[in-house]
Amino acid sequence: MIDWLRGNPEPSLDIAGRTVPLAIKRHPTAKRMTLRLAPDGSEARITMPRWGRTGDAVDFAASRSQWIAGQLARIPQAARADDGSVLSFRGDPLILTWQQDAPRSPVVDDGELLVGGPRENIAARAQRWMECQALELMRGDLAFYCGRAGLACPEIRLSRAQRRWGSCSAKGMVRINWRLIQAADHVRRSVVAHEVAHLVHFDHSPQFHALLGTLFEGDLAAADSWLSRHGRSLYSSFG
Repeated sequence: MIDWLRGNPEPSLDIAGRTVPLAIKRHPTAKRMTLRLAPDGSEARITMPRWGRTGDAVDFAASRSQWIAGQLARIPQAARADDGSVLSFRGDPLILTWQQDAPRSPVVDDGELLVGGPRENIAARAQRWMECQALELMRGDLAFYCGRAGLACPEIRLSRAQRRWGSCSAKGMVRINWRLIQAADHVRRSVVAHEVAHLVHFDHSPQFHALLGTLFEGDLAAADSWLSRHGRSLYSSFG
């Protein structure tokens, strides 16, 4: 069922028993419609030529309902982190281990993340630790790429967005999703480099991509491919 046809200003589809909002974006250089699912399954994103009609985008998504349902089924179900959970940190596994006499602030020790204090709060403490590590590393990433671009380093803040890995405001504020600390370093750094390129080119023009290619020292295609295939897994431990 297509809610947009019932007058809902936010078009959506009913797929596999759930409502999936449709985020429609008109892009000046798009030559055809493309469809992808947000990493957490919160929306289906359609990019279309700027002259495209909303109704055509909705029909396009509806025609691919089976594909969307299959992608939704592949999204890992969030399981709250607890004693014994295997977390990912910078691409490597860490076993979350609760010990009553361990420090309340998590400590990494031989493949374990040791956490003390009340057991019922260890997930929140583990997440705060992850966020602190993310902010420290991402500040370094941002300074590195701004240096390469010849830019003053702007303020960076962590994002808890459910739909975006990074963003850059017109005023230069950079936000990066803290969950990227769970991915390998080159994945996280590719997103920071992407946002630094946006400080110069606030679009996805050829000039933007050329700059990004000079800023990022790694394999952009590999980083993008990893996020496309595995990005949803970064939401599984902490929701």
